[in-house]
Amino acid sequence: MTKDELGVLARAGTPLIGDALGRLDAIHGLIRFDGWRGCMVGRAFTVKTREGDNLALLHALSVADPGDVLVVDGGGWPHRALVGDLARNFAISRGISGFIIEGAIRDVSTFQTEEPFGCFARGISHNGPFKDGPGRINVPVAIGGQVVSPGDIIVADDDGVVSFALQRLDWLIQAVADRAAAENTIRAQILSGERNQPWLDALMAEAGSKIS
Repeated sequence: MTKDELGVLARAGTPLIGDALGRLDAIHGLIRFDGWRGCMVGRAFTVKTREGDNLALLHALSVADPGDVLVVDGGGWPHRALVGDLARNFAISRGISGFIIEGAIRDVSTFQTEEPFGCFARGISHNGPFKDGPGRINVPVAIGGQVVSPGDIIVADDDGVVSFALQRLDWLIQAVADRAAAENTIRAQILSGERNQPWLDALMAEAGSKIS
C-alpha cells in the first residue's frame, strides 16, 4: 500500500469506506481511547491470545513492521488488560500505527495524547496481564464480528473500524471515489432547499408500496 493510497483511505474515513464495502465489513463494539483523533490506516498484524495474557502480543510487537496495526483477539475478556503504558511505548518505538484490541486496556490517560497512535478496545481494566501464553501470531482472528486475516487493511477513526483484504484495495479506491461523487450530488440537492429531491424520489420509487 503506497503513501498516496493510505492518504485516500484516511481522507475517505470509515463511513464512506464502509458504505462502499456494502456495510458488511464493520468491526463492531470497540471504543476509541486515543487522544489523537486522526484516521488510522495500516496492514493488520494479527495476534490470538489466551484471555488476559499478552506474551504473544509482546512478541508480535518485536517482529511487526513499521506502519502495521496490531489486531489482537483476546476473546473480549474485560477483566484483565492486554496493553497499557509499557506496551504502548514499545509499539511506538517500533513504529506500529496502533492497537485494535478485542479485550481490555489500562493506563488510559497515557493513550489520550495527540501523538499519532490509535487505540481501539473493548473496555478498561486496571488488572495487568499474565505473560505465560499460549498465543499465535499471523493467524486469522475474530474481532467485533469480523474475521481479520494477516495483511488485511485496517481503517479506524472516530466513527468506527473497518477491515478488508489488500486484494480489494484498487477496487475500493475507485468505489470510494464513485460513492463520494454520488454523495456530493445528493448534498447539492439537499442544500438547494427544494421540496423536490430527486435522490429521495428515486428511493421512494424503488421502495414501492413499502412506505405509505
